Amino acid sequence: MTSRNGERPVRGPCASLARPALTALALSAIAAVACVAVSAAVRDVGTVTPELGEESPGGAATSRRELTDREAFAQASRGLSAEGEANFRIGNVIFRRLWVTAPASTDSADGLGPLFNARSCQGCHVKDGRGRPPASSGEASVSMVLKLSVPAVSDDERRLLDEHRVNALPEPVYGGQLQSFAVSGLDNEGRMEVAYRELPVTFADGATASIRAPSYAVAGLTLGPLHPHTMLSPRVAPQMIGLGLLAAIPEAGIRARADPDDRDGDGISGRTNEVWSLERERVMLGRFGWKAGMPTVREQTADAFGNDIGLSTTLRPRAAGDCTPAQKACIAAPHGNSAANDGVEVGDKLLDLAAFYAANLAVPPRRGARSPDVLKGKGVFHDLGCASCHVPSWRTGDAEGQAPLSNQLIWPYTDLLLHDMGEGLADNRPEGAADGREWRTPPLWGIGLTGTVSGHSFFLHDGRARNLEEAILWHGGEAQRSRDGYTTLPKSDRDALMAFLRSL
Repeated sequence: MTSRNGERPVRGPCASLARPALTALALSAIAAVACVAVSAAVRDVGTVTPELGEESPGGAATSRRELTDREAFAQASRGLSAEGEANFRIGNVIFRRLWVTAPASTDSADGLGPLFNARSCQGCHVKDGRGRPPASSGEASVSMVLKLSVPAVSDDERRLLDEHRVNALPEPVYGGQLQSFAVSGLDNEGRMEVAYRELPVTFADGATASIRAPSYAVAGLTLGPLHPHTMLSPRVAPQMIGLGLLAAIPEAGIRARADPDDRDGDGISGRTNEVWSLERERVMLGRFGWKAGMPTVREQTADAFGNDIGLSTTLRPRAAGDCTPAQKACIAAPHGNSAANDGVEVGDKLLDLAAFYAANLAVPPRRGARSPDVLKGKGVFHDLGCASCHVPSWRTGDAEGQAPLSNQLIWPYTDLLLHDMGEGLADNRPEGAADGREWRTPPLWGIGLTGTVSGHSFFLHDGRARNLEEAILWHGGEAQRSRDGYTTLPKSDRDALMAFLRSL
């Protein structure tokens, strides 16, 4: 079987160099950060073997415990110092903390809301894993949120977007995110409703499958209708593992893989998202979130505190969270800002500990990487061209203050770039430089443990896919040829690919 450009793929950690149109400078940058020396894989035609380091996808920081239960994503990076282990444990307490309404007897745990989607980080990222869509139309969504935004209409608004000062403009009454819950005495904003219709898929060998197409609406709005041009984007909470390692991938290597004009003609045109960093006060490469809308783990953590739980930080000091000036009762409600916490509800010390925890949630070891079925599936993965976006391996650089995460060969299966995924997956809502059809390539490490850790097997940004096969079948745009190639495979090859993905 051949890749989309008609050539057999180069397999292994140097596969990222197999794009002939890259400039010498780009090749040099990639070679410095994304490629290791000679791979241990045998590259004879038709032969696929385990490669150097791939059974420890987080490098030396891979979890030391080979767990296959619900705690598999909750382990610390191997190699942490005694102080690091202590900070990880404290960060875990903060991550699991149930925040309460202000004022409370302790000012280190109050300030919830007034409007919110969850009372804790763990409420969205259950067991540090993936969120899910509501099980029924009447269920309030906790681990899946609905982003809201409107198009720019003024020169000032367009300037903010053009300068990357903001990623999107919030809905003028309900803000940037629909809040499903409220503290006592206030009304929530409304509820997200989702309905599905089944779409049949037929494989070349006559086998059939069904994928579900979602449609979204907002019901029970308490402050009147949404702006008529409101754009909606549902997002499930992503898994948390390996974030610090992704942050440690040198920017030059990620940028070197971008090919926005598809100069090499391979049909893949990854782009970077450029976003404003509140920490650095400048535009930076976006890495985190479904559209790479956040530049650092710390800023992603602060954003979640503010939007999901309604807690202020020094990066996002609004005590009322996502409430807008139109929500006067929310703005006037008691808050938990405290001088003891840097004048906000989550002071820098607590924020740093929570971010440290998030950055050091370890990637679990591979399972069954040497199994014949898994190795066969690995070959299918490469032959379909999946590795063009789900780049298998990278080399991290120096992670400041994080020795266990520095200079590691890692296997996340992502390029951290934006790709057009087709009309079927489009939310038609821009975010930063990402347009309404683009999504960041999600890492695949740990994907085979999703059912065990999260208690479900829903995938993609809105959880529409009920299993890995459905996720593949929703791929379009730049991934259309890979998706179509999957439907032509014999069942034995499809099963082998699933075995490979479950091993990650």
